[in-house]
Amino acid sequence: MHREEISRIAHAGHPVKAPLGDDSVRDLLRHALPRGDERVLDLGCGTAEWLLRALATRPGVRAEGVDISADALALARDAADERGLGERLGLHHRPAEEFAAKEPFDVVVSVGAAHAFGGLLPTLAAARAHLAPSGRILVGDGFWERPPSPEAVDMLGDLAPLADTVERVTAAGWTPVHGHISTRQELDAYEWACWGSVAAWALDHPDHPDSAEVLETAALRRTEWLRSYRDSFGFVCLVLRRTPGTA
Repeated sequence: MHREEISRIAHAGHPVKAPLGDDSVRDLLRHALPRGDERVLDLGCGTAEWLLRALATRPGVRAEGVDISADALALARDAADERGLGERLGLHHRPAEEFAAKEPFDVVVSVGAAHAFGGLLPTLAAARAHLAPSGRILVGDGFWERPPSPEAVDMLGDLAPLADTVERVTAAGWTPVHGHISTRQELDAYEWACWGSVAAWALDHPDHPDSAEVLETAALRRTEWLRSYRDSFGFVCLVLRRTPGTA
């Protein structure tokens, strides 16, 4: 089964593709969109769940999302139309680096998509190019809560401890005005939801030609989480503003 289809199944019960509970998402959006009439851009939006939630709770917001997955954008469009939000949501099927807008955005979102840009700092650089001078960035990425195993680094990349992560962000010209560190409950709930949904799909479709492979994938990913990175991986979201005097 294609990786994108596995991801769709995995996130069926956890549409925000990051280890965050609903209350945490609401709180981050509250700090990122204080006025409620902002223009919002999501770089690497996937199924645009962050944008849909912002639009649903803030009638004055208008939003645009960019992603390279046509399937994810189709799901986002369907969800927006079903919720009556379609007129305020623009979706763009292209690499983020090729996206160009006529005017800057008040808020740029990129949560859990840093791998697509080559890391956290390149993600912030990409967001800066679209941000109004007084705008805010809502970014989320992983960090090492404890020294990782070599297997964890191979799977999740060359992350840094939390303090180093924040210091790198501030050195790049950003000031955090709010943040959220995912709790153990949020981290575990995300992993259980993802790989439990994949396993359940395989068990519910025993006659599907990919059923055995999908069940094996669920078991492998669950084992990797429990044995390789559960005790070391953390996730942080930051609401950022430009530091005065920086480019």
